[in-house]
Amino acid sequence: MSEQTRNSRKTITGVVTSRVGDKSVKVTYAYKIPHPRYVKEISRKTVVHVHDENNECAIGDKVEIMETRPLSKMKRFRIVRILVKAPVIGA
Repeated sequence: MSEQTRNSRKTITGVVTSRVGDKSVKVTYAYKIPHPRYVKEISRKTVVHVHDENNECAIGDKVEIMETRPLSKMKRFRIVRILVKAPVIGA
């Protein structure tokens, strides 16, 4: 038997926009695409459901997420690390 190597998985940087339930968050990431005819860049955003194993993310945190196998009906990503913590309001 030969040793199998793991494929490289897509990583994305985004911002936590919602805490949906236990161990789940919504992350929004923005990107730009050129308009097909006018070539001007158009801003787009995508919201993905992400697995947060330790419930450590808060709304406003900048996080790095990675593709993974389907974890539930909607979740296809997991948190790799928190890049920037959101400031705590009222503290």
